[in-house]
Amino acid sequence: MSTRISFFDAKPYDRAIFDEVNSDYGYDIKYLKFNISADNASLAEDSEVVCVFVNDIISEEVIEKLHECGVKLIALRCAGYNNVDLKAAYEKVFVARVPAYSPNAIAEHTVALMLSLNRKIHRAYWRTRDSNFSLNGLMGFDMYKKTAGVVGTGKIGKALINILAGFGMNVLAYDPYPDDGFAQKSGCSYVGLNELLEQSDIISLNCPLTSDTEYMINDSAISKMKDGVMIINTGRGKLIKTADLIGGLKSGKIGSAGLDVYEEEAEYFFEDLSHRVLTDDILARLLTFNNVIITSHQGFFTREAMHNIAETTMNNIRNFMDGRKREEYNEICYKCHQKPH
Repeated sequence: MSTRISFFDAKPYDRAIFDEVNSDYGYDIKYLKFNISADNASLAEDSEVVCVFVNDIISEEVIEKLHECGVKLIALRCAGYNNVDLKAAYEKVFVARVPAYSPNAIAEHTVALMLSLNRKIHRAYWRTRDSNFSLNGLMGFDMYKKTAGVVGTGKIGKALINILAGFGMNVLAYDPYPDDGFAQKSGCSYVGLNELLEQSDIISLNCPLTSDTEYMINDSAISKMKDGVMIINTGRGKLIKTADLIGGLKSGKIGSAGLDVYEEEAEYFFEDLSHRVLTDDILARLLTFNNVIITSHQGFFTREAMHNIAETTMNNIRNFMDGRKREEYNEICYKCHQKPH
């Protein structure tokens, strides 16, 4: 009998890509349009596997429901796993993720936000559509020889550093686990976080969300930055305390911000809500700034990345169903089944 997968939060593009990749696997996929919750987790009762995305909250209650239904594996089709209660999953259900799918996709989107904000592309686009060809208020700056600070030098951070080096920028990097070999090869310099905040003209957040990084950009951090600094976040929404970001934008301390993530994005991102009133006052306030660009968590969204996500997810499922050792097929499966601290 074919393995049954309950696929939550399925969008048309998900279905197209996963159906294409599934032709090599032959799984029975049940696509569900909504996010998983404790109320609907029982819909997976006939499945060995559930497949979920970044805004599916896998709480202890959801895990208990899945365990009762006989689900053996939660297959995340994303890299981050801060939305999963791993301690609750211990000895109940395995968890797999996609640790890398296209670092270049997110790094390139990060640079797209930088360039758009700097050269006011978004404002110029709307002006010219209204036959307004004035340049007033559209002046940017040369990125050449400016200082960029990259927080987090995993695969995405490194891809970004290589791109910024091509602009001739001075690149500072911060990571708790510096890669000195990469620094020597790329020409970036590892510094402390405070030094990065103080010296950077542009700051990009490319680190995971942990207890140490949650709200790392707050009033205190912002006060250390250069006046007019540009902040880019393509990592996780809760790296920034949004209310403090708004304060920095209002005061002029922050010159511009590009956000592909938002701390309360789960209710909004990936959905068409154009027919509704936006009830999140903080998000609504952000959207009023002409020096802020918000994209709806689309940094990963390239053909190559989507194919890699589907291929890795399906391979994780096959490895699990084949009974391979957990430490051989996925890092998070292994971490999840360590005794909780």
